[in-house]
Amino acid sequence: MAKGYVDGFVIAIPKKNKAKYIKMATEGRDIWKKFGALDYKECVIDDAKPKGVAVTFPKLVNLKAGETVWFSFITYKSKKHRDEVNKKVMAHFAKKYGDEEMASMPFAMDCFSVGGFNVEVTM
Repeated sequence: MAKGYVDGFVIAIPKKNKAKYIKMATEGRDIWKKFGALDYKECVIDDAKPKGVAVTFPKLVNLKAGETVWFSFITYKSKKHRDEVNKKVMAHFAKKYGDEEMASMPFAMDCFSVGGFNVEVTM
């Protein structure tokens, strides 16, 4: 039986957009938590080329000059809980910003990887 659920993201952010991304992520954190997410983290890469790793995060996102890699994750009780929270979050942002502004992210969507994961081992 799974012990929670996690949405994980790997994103290439242009360094010039760091402040804009942090502002967006901070608002996102507050809204996800408001609607029930258990935890929300935004992390910038520090060790981009660990020894012995064939596919590094920079390679995964096809990192270009002037960009940096961010790894982010949001935790939930279950996939069902994730779906309930995300439905509220997306409705909130669509109402607040509309489709046009929602589409103007501070990163290219082709440099964005996301997946939902069942937690199998935890502390």
